[in-house]
Amino acid sequence: MKQITKDTYLDWYENMLFWRKFEDKLAQVYIQQKVRGFLHLYNGQEAIMAGAWHVMDREKDKMITAYRNHVQPICMGEDPKRVMAELYGKATGTSQGLGGSMHIFSPEHNFYGGHGIVGGQIPLGAGLAFAEKYFNKGGVVLTFLGDGAARQGSLHETFNMAMNMKLPVVFCVENNGYAMGTSVSRTANHEDIWKLGLGYEMPCGPVDGMKPEKVAEALDEAIMRARSGGGPTFLDIKTYRYRGHSMSDAQKYRTKEEVEEYQKIDPITYVKETILEQNYASEDDIKDIDKRVKAKVKECEDFAENSPFPEKNVMYDVVYQQDNYPFIPHK
Repeated sequence: MKQITKDTYLDWYENMLFWRKFEDKLAQVYIQQKVRGFLHLYNGQEAIMAGAWHVMDREKDKMITAYRNHVQPICMGEDPKRVMAELYGKATGTSQGLGGSMHIFSPEHNFYGGHGIVGGQIPLGAGLAFAEKYFNKGGVVLTFLGDGAARQGSLHETFNMAMNMKLPVVFCVENNGYAMGTSVSRTANHEDIWKLGLGYEMPCGPVDGMKPEKVAEALDEAIMRARSGGGPTFLDIKTYRYRGHSMSDAQKYRTKEEVEEYQKIDPITYVKETILEQNYASEDDIKDIDKRVKAKVKECEDFAENSPFPEKNVMYDVVYQQDNYPFIPHK
């Protein structure tokens, strides 16, 4: 695995803090109705993307996920200004403002969504991996899913096929404890989601998702296995979300005390404390990073605010193949 250095921790802190503040801004403008529809935030889960960012080959490897998908394309190299513009429904967004929060898409940066159908990305991730193997591209596909999606039947069909074909894919459950409002303990007779891989003799196991080093170690092993022809891995990455399932979630299924306990192991705080303990940076250096992050978020907000909405005809241009589609009124 690529060495974890002082610069790694500093990059992790700045990136993770930016992702958190970027989404905090989205929550703010959502209340102002500048962002519409559903909004699923990643607060608390940032260590997973930090670990992935450290070990992936972003030139070759691909990523696909569900609808909690704002941080991932930024991690893969997409311009965060375009991501925010997409949530605003603006023409400068990643999908010209037509996809919105749940459907960020950036194939030029090897990010393939952003999927609103629960578990829909699981077989698609295997399909991307099949293409990597069939065309001998050498890439590995990281397929992220929630603990709720792990109960979909498509997961089992996909696991069976992925193992039979030894596809270069890593299936990663971002296990934040709740499928919307249903705890993991209520969805099966055991809480060890990783054990689902045992039935297919797929390498599998739990991962501490609150520490980027642990995520990086597990993903590095899985990616190397896939890249060398060893087939898929299934990782149960234990994490926690500090906000509700979406902005409309009243969170009656958990207590404030529970959230506060998990906030004591906030991955951003953990990385910051590591930096200070190891003398990688001073408090003043941290303040400088905080200022840069704040300015970068403001730049994204200004870009989204000042961008134009797409022309109405664009909705038809990207949906219908026929120019004379019968349901479109023609002058």
